[in-house]
Amino acid sequence: MTTPSNGDTVTIDYVLKRGDGQEIGNTSEVGPQTVQLGAGQIFPAIEEALTGMEVGDSQTVSIDSDNAFGPRREELVIDIPRANLPAEPAPQPGMAMQAQTPEGQPMTLYILEVGDEQVKADGNHPLAGEDVTFDLTLRDIKQAA
Repeated sequence: MTTPSNGDTVTIDYVLKRGDGQEIGNTSEVGPQTVQLGAGQIFPAIEEALTGMEVGDSQTVSIDSDNAFGPRREELVIDIPRANLPAEPAPQPGMAMQAQTPEGQPMTLYILEVGDEQVKADGNHPLAGEDVTFDLTLRDIKQAA
């Protein structure tokens, strides 16, 4: 009976669901994911669940919004003059674009609306303010050297 511990590298499959049960992502689309436990690569609640699992085990982990992608912050919804955006590609609702915070940190903005003079963009993660559930399956453990 081997279970992973801090420093080990694990390979997992997952299905990601919104709090209402709607599936929004899974590893069948992108392939199994490999992460190192304790390296801050995944949510702490998932790391905690994985440390008690054996290869082949499955578990469902629910994470509230504050501990997942954070609360939704309305101050991150902003209007940008179209003149400040490149002409190509033309902005479209749902498009992601890279920007910088006033402190120079990179952030992703998601375009909500496109008007003649302005574009409304949202700096929140698309899942901000939502509880999420991961259906996990532990596929492999590579113990730290």
